[in-house]
Amino acid sequence: MTSGGAVGGDPQAAVGLIGLAVMGENLALNIEGHGFPVCLYNRTHSKVEAFLAGRGRGRRFTGATSLAAFVAAIEAPRRILMLVKAGGAVDELVAELLPLLAPGDILIDGGNSLYTDTVRRQALTEAHGVLYVGAGVSGGEQGALTGPSLMPGGSPAAWPRIQPVLQAICARTPDGEPCCEWIGSGGAGHFVKMVHNGIEYGDMQLIAEVYDLMRRGAGLGNEAMAAAFDDWNAGELDSYLIEITRDILRHREPDGSATLDWILDAAGQKGTGKWTVSAALDAGRPLTLIGEAVFARFLSAAKEARVAAASRTHPPADAAAADGALLDDLRAALYCAKIVSYAQGYELMRAASEANGWNLNYGGVALVWRGGCIIRSRFLGEIKRAFDRDPALGNLTLDPFFRAALESREAAWRRAVVAAVSRGIPVPCLGAALAYFDGYRTARLPANLTQAQRDYFGAHTYERTDRPRGQFFHSDWTGHGGATTSQSYTA
Repeated sequence: MTSGGAVGGDPQAAVGLIGLAVMGENLALNIEGHGFPVCLYNRTHSKVEAFLAGRGRGRRFTGATSLAAFVAAIEAPRRILMLVKAGGAVDELVAELLPLLAPGDILIDGGNSLYTDTVRRQALTEAHGVLYVGAGVSGGEQGALTGPSLMPGGSPAAWPRIQPVLQAICARTPDGEPCCEWIGSGGAGHFVKMVHNGIEYGDMQLIAEVYDLMRRGAGLGNEAMAAAFDDWNAGELDSYLIEITRDILRHREPDGSATLDWILDAAGQKGTGKWTVSAALDAGRPLTLIGEAVFARFLSAAKEARVAAASRTHPPADAAAADGALLDDLRAALYCAKIVSYAQGYELMRAASEANGWNLNYGGVALVWRGGCIIRSRFLGEIKRAFDRDPALGNLTLDPFFRAALESREAAWRRAVVAAVSRGIPVPCLGAALAYFDGYRTARLPANLTQAQRDYFGAHTYERTDRPRGQFFHSDWTGHGGATTSQSYTA
């Protein structure tokens, strides 16, 4: 091997890949396994050498010891997939690569980058004639190897060149359709992946709340809970997260005890859920369920404070015996809350699409999520059909299928939330979903009082029911005020 050069594999690779952590290794094997020779680069070159001598041995891989050699080893126009930590590391890598690239080359960021960073990087690279793609990748380690869900967006001119690779390596729906489609320009791909991750936060918290109600509310053991999730996974709740929850509940330590029971109840996070909530705040959209899921993780992290509080307070006593009716209610409540979670997520995507001119294909997004990704489920097929019926659907809860599903399960959903409240078991996401459902279909909310209060103390003005929208008024509530008002606020 010559220093600064490339070793092994074909004279020129079809794809370049930077970053040989777990996702990078598995995506490299996936790409090569579908007929595309790959050139590899990692800042710590020993990782490349170990991969070529191990999992990549005898396959069409080239290992480069410098970025210059890496770029030279890839056929033009180059397709380069970057799998490095989101943030400054991506900016540093792009800055190093740009002087080595030629017009028409394509950089693909496959990490969990913030979508606004992708917009900025696209503008930077396109100024040099280099195309930029922010591609959301979901499916974890196994998905990267056998077929992930892919959400590419950015420079539209890049899609014809990268489509053959990405649609070859992605997951497929049960009907054989690729779980990869062009999402839109700018940061569309990473935005949709961010919303996917937010929905993932919500789904995980909903399942955790149901598990807690089963365990503390109905007194079920791990095997009985696993059996319930197994049953649910055979029906309308069929999904990857329900499936792995069943498997987690059945996993045992060498001494026969349940592994789950030994895991500390303090959840971590990498920030994508928080980004989703922040985007909803910026867009003025009520992403209440996912917001509660993020806050639930924050509360879980305060383990020591919770233990101290538990020793000083006396919540209601736990139920002593299993309740079969509660299980049925929990199944219905989980399904209803999932509908609300996706309704909120899609409302956020619509707001971003309209603001950025992305023209998102909402049914297509559901199809991309149908296989390979963490939130993959049978449920997504119904979302695809909902947007096929009405591409302009404003809220998923108004689709005939989902409206009927909510109405038929509403009583059970309410009973489940009441059961949790009466037992002192927190269900922030199940409860937030129900509150949103009730609020969204309420023709007159108490926000009239809120506006009156704002006008009373700050002269912020209000609109009237007997006047057209957009006209603002102020009352002299105390008899001592004047006619001066603050800036009008339009909800």
